[in-house]
Amino acid sequence: MGKHDERPYICGLDAAIDVIGGKWKALILWELQGGTRRFGELRRDLPGVSEKMLIQQLRELEADGIVHREVYREVPPKVEYSLTSLGHSLNEALLSLGDWGEQNLARIATVRGRPAP
Repeated sequence: MGKHDERPYICGLDAAIDVIGGKWKALILWELQGGTRRFGELRRDLPGVSEKMLIQQLRELEADGIVHREVYREVPPKVEYSLTSLGHSLNEALLSLGDWGEQNLARIATVRGRPAP
């Protein structure tokens, strides 16, 4: 899809971070864990993401085989996004990271000067 680094991956974590790298991809995956979503739903539930960025991130996840994009030939066109089996397995791997974040959320917010939940 986009410009990819030509170097070989150092390890599995390097490959995984390459797939979910950036601010929005992991959050998109988290949103899709609940099931199929339309573009507008994802945009609404991910405050702060621009339409352009969401489109780009979804395209990259689709190109990597993580997200499936289904286009229905209707007027207006209906597009739905869902996780592939590879996407579900990636989300399973992210569960531990999400749990760690929940356990340390207040501390991280304090250290980074962000509002506490």
